[in-house]
Amino acid sequence: MKRFLTLTTALGLGLAGWAGPAAAQDLRIALQSDADVLDPDQSRTFVGRIVYTSLCDKLVDITPDLEIIPQLATEWSWNEDGTVLTMQLREDASFHDGTPFNAEAVVRNIERSQNLDESRRKSEVASIENVEATGEYEVRFTLGAPDATLLAQFTDRAGMMISPDAADAAGVEFGLDPVCSGPFRFKERIAQDRIVLEKFDEYWNADAYHFDTVTFLPIPDTTVRFANLRSGDIDMLERLATADIPAAEADPEIEVQSATSLGYQGITFNVGNGDRANNPWGEDKRLRQALSLAIDRNALNQVVFDGSFVPGNQSFPPASPWYDADHPVAERDVEAARALLAEAGYPDGIDLEVQVPNTNVPLQVMQVIQAMAAEAGIRISITAKEFATMLSDQTAGDYTASQVGWSGRVDPDGNIHQFVTTEGGINDSGFSNATVDEALDAARTSNETETRKAEYDAARDVLIDESPLVYLYHDAWVTALDAAIEGYVAYPDGMIRLEGVTMSE
Repeated sequence: MKRFLTLTTALGLGLAGWAGPAAAQDLRIALQSDADVLDPDQSRTFVGRIVYTSLCDKLVDITPDLEIIPQLATEWSWNEDGTVLTMQLREDASFHDGTPFNAEAVVRNIERSQNLDESRRKSEVASIENVEATGEYEVRFTLGAPDATLLAQFTDRAGMMISPDAADAAGVEFGLDPVCSGPFRFKERIAQDRIVLEKFDEYWNADAYHFDTVTFLPIPDTTVRFANLRSGDIDMLERLATADIPAAEADPEIEVQSATSLGYQGITFNVGNGDRANNPWGEDKRLRQALSLAIDRNALNQVVFDGSFVPGNQSFPPASPWYDADHPVAERDVEAARALLAEAGYPDGIDLEVQVPNTNVPLQVMQVIQAMAAEAGIRISITAKEFATMLSDQTAGDYTASQVGWSGRVDPDGNIHQFVTTEGGINDSGFSNATVDEALDAARTSNETETRKAEYDAARDVLIDESPLVYLYHDAWVTALDAAIEGYVAYPDGMIRLEGVTMSE
């Protein structure tokens, strides 16, 4: 991206000569929305995870090929029956407040995830019956039963380590001034404007990070976000709109990278989350089935995404080994949808309010679905909300339906368990079914793919019928960045990792 010096700046450089220190380098990253609370135990937004990638180290991380690799844990081993996990930890890491990272810190982090009233990580670490420091830098997790998902959970927020002293002092307000152990430390936040991190010089791998500060800027409008990249006001943006990909690829000063997402987009219905579930859409699955039948997922993909994404009807994409082929993506059937409405007692149609993030793409998606649904007699009204507000309303049960997605996880459990099990940490739908609970709990206890697949299929039989979530498509993470940036690699989880990334002036 071209950068020009003003006359005043040029004179200043001339007077200073070349002996002065190099100017501080700030990397400016535009996000599609603002992050929610910056507390790994309480948060749930995708963009929040992007901020955490620079702020909070995890016990383990992943490669672009989804291999689990060391981060704060250097190695690990299981006992024979898969009920005890022992981890060796880094001896040269510390938290941003100067307190040491060690096994006792891990113990306190896990116990906070399990016991904090507001924690959304409880279901992710529920298999851990006991965690103990068996040495200064060795920690042992004892499970109630084998848990094939635990290591994968530790690649995300359940594995993020925060300063236990800072967490104890701040309590539920920890997210106002988070203290982690990552390559950058928290500096400031202005809601809906910016989150600023500064380099943590005592980081164990500090030499691999080359920016003095990283500033995250929420810019919901995709057109504005892309225009800011082209003008040089930002250096990188996440989720480039598909309509802007040709222009970005044709611009020699912009680089485009993409990776297939692990997640999905869909419509979540409130079927049991408080008083607002007491409505026809929450009480009658036939209405939810009718909406699904009214949607042409292939047409949606073509109209909004130029065919770049993958139509879907499950938490796993059709190409995934976990996909249930007994329930393929159905063709649109308007007459069948109308018949279900009539059977449910609505031969003249029915109204539905859907809340949606106030950003371009979700609004476009719902506008297309709105037109499709109208042909079946479903009259959709769209309520646009700031994303964190929308999620807060979902949690509180203050909604009927919500167009929302999930960024995906390495292990299949991360795409389904916490959303549809009775005690799931992000079960905003309020869905509860004993068969689904038993199947998804059982899938966690085996390391055999065939055994786990059978349990996921058993749960899918119920979920397709009940439709608490109507899945729409599986997207790709498309990142656009200044061509002066080198060393950046796109990952399937959509996170922006800055190790080894540089930017020439």
